[in-house]
Amino acid sequence: MSEQITLYSAKICPFAHRVELALAEAKVGHTRFEVDLKDKPEWYAPKVNPASKVPAIAFGGPQVPPDQPSPESTKIAESLVLVEFVADLHPESTILPKDPVLRAKARFFIDVVSTKFLPAYMGPVARGQSFEPFWDALQTLQDLLPADKKFAISDEYTAADIAITPFLARMEVWLKNDIGAYKEGEGKKAAEYFFEGQRFARLVKYYEDIKARESFKATFDADYIKEKYTLRFTPMRAQVQAAAVAAAA
Repeated sequence: MSEQITLYSAKICPFAHRVELALAEAKVGHTRFEVDLKDKPEWYAPKVNPASKVPAIAFGGPQVPPDQPSPESTKIAESLVLVEFVADLHPESTILPKDPVLRAKARFFIDVVSTKFLPAYMGPVARGQSFEPFWDALQTLQDLLPADKKFAISDEYTAADIAITPFLARMEVWLKNDIGAYKEGEGKKAAEYFFEGQRFARLVKYYEDIKARESFKATFDADYIKEKYTLRFTPMRAQVQAAAVAAAA
């Protein structure tokens, strides 16, 4: 019998989504517990993750209710660590390539996601900043995609793709629904530029291939993200615009 896995996650969180994708790709049975990030259980930090963040996994130990985590289980956190952990538990999956060159390429792609893309990701949606750094970051990712392969490093969906998938999915939601701290209407213009223009044709095709995967369909709820992002970012638009007016006065 395999060790039990309890995943502590949150549907809104792109980092937690990475681990859900990995578990789905590896077809791992697990217990899922939704953590309310605005009202985390008092037991969560002391018994699961001292950083009080998701995702986290309780691995092994007895099968107990998720809200009563056993001290006998091993607690592991951080999304990329957990993606590799799932891959190590299930080496038959394609999450981490067996070939060392491809594995290195996957880790390099992940590093670009972390160091080039993510710093630019929140600029438009959360701070109302120019889209240009965001486009440049997406261009950097696109330049890494092989022209003759389906996904980031090969025709297999790997940890490299898992690292970026949740952010592309959420990007589509906030662009097409004009949700963000930027000026009203800028999101839909940006969506047209990205999804319908020629500049990002390769990246759009890559994203379409990602969305066709069963793991994606099973782990992403666009309507839920739209609702939560609207509540989160709409007030930011008013704040950013008010600050701009005040600065110009």
